[in-house]
Amino acid sequence: MSGSASDSSIPRIKYREAAHHDANTLAEVHPVLRQVYLNRGITQQEQLDRTLKNLPSYQSLTGIESAVRIIKEAIQTNKKILIVADFDADGATSCAVAIRGLKMLGANNVDFVVPDRFKFGYGLTPEIVDVALELSPDLIITVDNGISSVEGVAYAIENGCQVVVTDHHLPPKKLPNAHAIVNPQLINDEFPSKALAGVGVMFYVLLALRASLKNDGVFEGQSAPNLANLLDIVALGTVADVVPMDETNRKLVHQGILRIQASQCVPGIAALLRIAKREPDRVVSSDLGFAIGPRLNAAGRLDDMSLGIRCLLTDNEQEALNIAEQLDMLNIERRSIEDDMKQDAYKILASFNVKENQQEQWGVCLFDEHWHQGVIGILASRIKEKLNRPVIAFAKADNGDVKGSARSIAGLHIRDTLDDVASQHPGLLKKFGGHAMAAGMSFAEKDLDTFKDAFNQAVKKRLNNQVPENVFLVDGEIPDNDINLNLAETLRQAGPWGQNFPEPIFVGVFNVSKACIVGQKHVKLELTTQNTNRKIDAIYFNVDNPDSVIGLAKVKVVYQLDVNTYMGRSNVQLMVRYLELVD
Repeated sequence: MSGSASDSSIPRIKYREAAHHDANTLAEVHPVLRQVYLNRGITQQEQLDRTLKNLPSYQSLTGIESAVRIIKEAIQTNKKILIVADFDADGATSCAVAIRGLKMLGANNVDFVVPDRFKFGYGLTPEIVDVALELSPDLIITVDNGISSVEGVAYAIENGCQVVVTDHHLPPKKLPNAHAIVNPQLINDEFPSKALAGVGVMFYVLLALRASLKNDGVFEGQSAPNLANLLDIVALGTVADVVPMDETNRKLVHQGILRIQASQCVPGIAALLRIAKREPDRVVSSDLGFAIGPRLNAAGRLDDMSLGIRCLLTDNEQEALNIAEQLDMLNIERRSIEDDMKQDAYKILASFNVKENQQEQWGVCLFDEHWHQGVIGILASRIKEKLNRPVIAFAKADNGDVKGSARSIAGLHIRDTLDDVASQHPGLLKKFGGHAMAAGMSFAEKDLDTFKDAFNQAVKKRLNNQVPENVFLVDGEIPDNDINLNLAETLRQAGPWGQNFPEPIFVGVFNVSKACIVGQKHVKLELTTQNTNRKIDAIYFNVDNPDSVIGLAKVKVVYQLDVNTYMGRSNVQLMVRYLELVD
């Protein structure tokens, strides 16, 4: 019945466990929200602080002093600074923050390049260095990439460039020989938040740079630039990259959202919100993740991410709107390609099930020679949600290689799993990298079957032969009278919610008054509460078999409490995540 569960694995509903607390803990918070916070380990009011005053200091970031010294000297001597970005939303926002921030701090000679994923692949490769050298840079700063770019960094230095790497991906055993590396994931780095996105790392570099310039007296007699004005872009990149929403990221995202709500964001974000039909004053983190992020990402997936970066860099409202419209068209095209690929994937999965003696799929690998390189990451994510297994989707690359994009499940570190494969099969993987929940790799197409077996065994070992449960972790039941607009608004504004700090979901039993299919794969419902006989609207998106919902009389529903605003009027609505028949 669920749109996210496989037929062979009906989800189990499990209540979250609350942190140890006493009766006075968070006593002033609404009881439902209080339970939500306790379920996420929040037991002190201080943990709910979303101001910037207690952000961790940049001083504990390894390499930050060297990076600042090099960048500061480049600004003071008007050297050419070139930002080398990644081709996803985190890379685009990191690049925009770097360029806007450096210009605020006095840099007059800043430009950027972003690799075309279809020509150059990921990171500071020697090939993208050749493209960069055409712009005659003195200093290259990588954003959201570079930690694995041993060859590219060496090549850039051989050609007379200084290189500062800023990244947040897990470091390989051999680091590039850059002039400075700033990455909270470095071994022995003491920065308390390991969850910063690439855009967060670059923002911290700018904070350190401003402090150093201030200490030098550069802003004597004037106010130092307010880097908090960049937080709308920092928030977008942080949410779009689905990094853990720890205390630091929650502060950065919340402050960025406040700026968007106050219409103090860059024209590009305002234009993307307008295209996505989102009201700026009502924006929350899920809007950044599901409405803005995909449109920005579409440029890097199908075309050229420099289009997305230009959208974030322009101060011209009309130009921003023109680019946002182009990004929207690319996103529509991306969705169409994704739908076709998803149908292909379902056929491949069906063939797995009919093969005799098919080994159990601990880690699922899917390949079709016609699949689009730029969309395999989304495809892997969709199939992962359906199967509750780690999934890698592959597409053809150049020179007889395949490229894979991996998405993982809770409890399985996908980048470390690939490291296991590389250790067991030296030379199999040509490149790989990533973090806990997502990773990428490339190798020869002829080795695909070898890799599939190796990956399957590596996943099985990491899961200790325990089949991962398909579980909905819920925050409890909401009393009938509390299912109202006031609580929905309270929960909406209590975030920012995200990875490792998930949006609250609840469970309840309802009678079904009405149900109809809308848009082919969505179901609109009118539910009635058990105790008070109140009618409540509900919507169930992307149902695999919507006909199966029609005609049910009584259901158990896993849902998010949401606000539906239409024609200036708001009402409470349940966003159904899963439902099942109650006898």
